Amino acid sequence: MKQEGVQPDITTYKHLLDACAQQKLNAEARAIFEDMLAMGIQPDRQIFHNLLKSSAPVEQFELHRVLRLMEEWRIQPNEITYEIIITRLARAQRLELALQYLAQLGRAGLSPTLKTASAIITTAAELGFPRLALDLALAFEETSVRRLDTEVWVDVLISSAEALYADGTVSVWQKVVDEMHILPDEGCCIQVLHTAARHGLSDLALSVIEVLKKIEVVWSEHHVAPVIEALCQRNELKEAIIMLDFMRKNDIVPTLETASPILQTISKDTDAVDNAWGTLEILHEEGHTIDAVALNVVIQAAISLHDLQRAIGTYKASSKLDVKLDADTFNLLLLGCIEARHRQLGDRLLSEMKEAGIKPDTTTYERMVRLCLTQSMYEDAFFYLEEMKSLNMVPPLIVYDALVRKLFSVGDVRYKLALEELKECGYDVPKRLKSFIDSGGAHDGSSKASRPKAESVVL
Repeated sequence: MKQEGVQPDITTYKHLLDACAQQKLNAEARAIFEDMLAMGIQPDRQIFHNLLKSSAPVEQFELHRVLRLMEEWRIQPNEITYEIIITRLARAQRLELALQYLAQLGRAGLSPTLKTASAIITTAAELGFPRLALDLALAFEETSVRRLDTEVWVDVLISSAEALYADGTVSVWQKVVDEMHILPDEGCCIQVLHTAARHGLSDLALSVIEVLKKIEVVWSEHHVAPVIEALCQRNELKEAIIMLDFMRKNDIVPTLETASPILQTISKDTDAVDNAWGTLEILHEEGHTIDAVALNVVIQAAISLHDLQRAIGTYKASSKLDVKLDADTFNLLLLGCIEARHRQLGDRLLSEMKEAGIKPDTTTYERMVRLCLTQSMYEDAFFYLEEMKSLNMVPPLIVYDALVRKLFSVGDVRYKLALEELKECGYDVPKRLKSFIDSGGAHDGSSKASRPKAESVVL
């Protein structure tokens, strides 16, 4: 161009610097800038903007150099200048420095652009600072006629939920779902459910369930379980129990694990167990179906309090509630029998289980073996072990652990056969069991808990 005698003007240099900015050619941009000055052309703000864009986000020295040049040429940074600086810092996740320039922008009497606000808010959210991200978002929308994009608010929602930040999750969920009418995806919904469960936000949890339905996600146990936990956090026991039947009616199989928040709520003392039973009676009188898990968790609470008498009473009274018993019902009661060493009651329960047409499972046989081992006459333990194997059930490790300990303790050499069978099933000998044998039964590598005393239970 110069060879043809055509003198470049500022527009020519702007185009050249813009090309350098797009390709991040900082060295070339600096050379073009020097050539422009040599031609006697005075730079304007756009020239400096392209210089800023041409440097890599991590090159802080170049950033400060360009700002000093602007100061020397008496060109004041404007909103776009700060936008370039802050968005580049945000992409480099230099959040603290970006916030410093944001504060500097405010002191200069300027307002951040939408792009500036979005970049720094998104970065704060991604780096795990949901409270900061929310404060920045609210401050921007309070002082600007522009509204943040939905993607920015969803980023703040996800960040709040991941950090279990309750206030932020609630307010941003309302903003996104109720005001902006945006339906978050399933991943976001699950994160929000976790926060709702942790902080007892049952209304929020139920709102999430409705959103999952709208986006056509098939409800599963892991969707509804946080709702039950949230209800229990608020001591809304009745509603939590109703959710178990709600799950069953929507083809979701609730389990004792699903009901674990209910267990934590009602296993504080016997009064809490009795209150839970009263709640079941009220629900039955109101026409609600009582799910087997609801009954089982009451029995489980009584067992956890070592109150086998109350657990049996609950089981006997279950017919009043028209509850369809399952294997878990009897397995829980058998666990209580083991703690109380009540073999006669265990045999009676096993008979009633079969009479009810409920097929014993692996847990049933495991507990019958362990129950037999609590007695001085323990030969029936082998009967139940063999019956388990005849049904193609693999005995759990806990069965062999209990069997070896019992046989070794009484000097029954068959403990060696039990050890061999344990290995044949693919199990490794537990360290505590090995320690128990090596010490002659003196210890198992941990402090022994006191054994529960036998308890009399009315049959």
